[in-house]
Amino acid sequence: MVQIPEKVKVLLNNKVVEVIGEKGQLVRDFSQVPIEIRVEGNKIIVSALRPRRKESALVGTVVSHINNMIKGVTEGFTYKLKIVYSHFPMSVKVQGNYVTIENFIGERNPRRALIMGNSTVSVKGDDVIVKGINIEDVSQTAANIEQATIVRKRDTRKFLDGIYIYEKLEGMAD
Repeated sequence: MVQIPEKVKVLLNNKVVEVIGEKGQLVRDFSQVPIEIRVEGNKIIVSALRPRRKESALVGTVVSHINNMIKGVTEGFTYKLKIVYSHFPMSVKVQGNYVTIENFIGERNPRRALIMGNSTVSVKGDDVIVKGINIEDVSQTAANIEQATIVRKRDTRKFLDGIYIYEKLEGMAD
C-alpha cells in the first residue's frame, strides 16, 4: 500500500502507472509482473495474484518503484560527485548527452560518460552534480561518470584519480 500525497496525481491504465507532480511526470509499465495494482481513494494497493514467495517479493519491489516515482515528482533526486586528481589536472565538461573528461591521468583521448534520460549534469569547481526526477536515470548517470574514470594498467593504490560519488540526496536543492 502506498499513500498518495495531496499534490500528486496517479493514473492507472492496465498496470501502467503514471505519476504526475509539480516537478514533472513519470510513467512505468508493470504489465509483465504477476501482481494486481488498484487505486482506492488516496492509496495505491499492490497485491499478489498468487501470494507465494517470489510474488510477495515482487509486491515489495513494485511498491518501492511507485514510492520512488512519487518522491521523484515531488522532491527529485540529486547525486553529488567529487573530482579527485593528484597527478594530472583533469577537466570535466558537459557536451550534449555526454560528460567529457579530458586529461584523465595524462591520457590524450577524452573519456565520455552517457547522461541517461532527462537527468541534468552541472560542473561546479571540483563537484559534479546530477539532478533529475527519475532515480534510475540519475543513479545510472552518476554511475556512468564514476565508471568512466576507472584507472587501468596502473597501481590503483597510487593512482587514486577519478570522479567519485560522495552524496545521494532526495530533493533537488538549487
